[in-house]
Amino acid sequence: MNAFTIKDLENLSGIKAHTIRIWEQRYAFIKPRRTQTNIRYYSTEELKKILNISLLNKYGYKISHINKMSSGEIEEKIISLSQIQAQQERIVNDMIQCMVDMDIEKFEDVLDSYISQRGFDKAITQIIFPFLERIGILWLANHINPAQEHLVTNIIRQKLIAGIETVFTHIHSDKLVLLFLPEGEHHELGLLYISYLLKTRGIKTLYLGADVPAADVEFVCKLKKPDYLYTHLTSAAGNFNFEKFLNQVHTRLEDFPLVISGQLTSSYKKSLPPKVSLKTSLQEVIDYMSVL
Repeated sequence: MNAFTIKDLENLSGIKAHTIRIWEQRYAFIKPRRTQTNIRYYSTEELKKILNISLLNKYGYKISHINKMSSGEIEEKIISLSQIQAQQERIVNDMIQCMVDMDIEKFEDVLDSYISQRGFDKAITQIIFPFLERIGILWLANHINPAQEHLVTNIIRQKLIAGIETVFTHIHSDKLVLLFLPEGEHHELGLLYISYLLKTRGIKTLYLGADVPAADVEFVCKLKKPDYLYTHLTSAAGNFNFEKFLNQVHTRLEDFPLVISGQLTSSYKKSLPPKVSLKTSLQEVIDYMSVL
């Protein structure tokens, strides 16, 4: 069984931990267990309940009303939500639930259905990227089983690669971007998504992949002279030192502008070396690419 903290529930559902605690006191739909040191933890089923309840609450249903609904009624109400944003959030919730249940066949069906209905580009921006953003916190906290992670990320990876291969655009740029993940970073999906965005804008890319030593990046840079370097940090290994990485890049690759996006950028508050910039949101990434 997966065990989730109240902070996990807050990040996955968007409901503040304080509000979840109030719901626990007033209503019967969620009852956390406690560790020997009296710390709350929540089961997979409770995570699913919070995801469903938070979605209904966000789109107009009062908690007191939801509390009186059966599980079947809650599911019916969720399916009946007509707002486009609500439907997208419901699908992301379905993907999270499939992941924790390891229902990989259903996970892929959800993805394929959305891609066939809305197209690959919208599938990425509307459900794949929001899904990755929401579960990224679980990678950081090690609250997701590696088997669950590998199963779902491999499916998404296959879809992203297929989408990248089929991109066609009339836009042409003379810019060249080298994409890589530093040693200790193995979560490749964000970088593949960046590769996709660059290609849709006609920008040429060199893709080195995950866990690349700085010496290898330096070797390729000397040969290919890219205009920019790009990396996306989701959940590097415990011994990864962001500041050390930045200094290493500055020492070896000071002539090449480096752009960094991903989960880890939002927590870095120190000064940056010259030619290094952080993009802390998808919108910042898209805005940056529009002026490349």
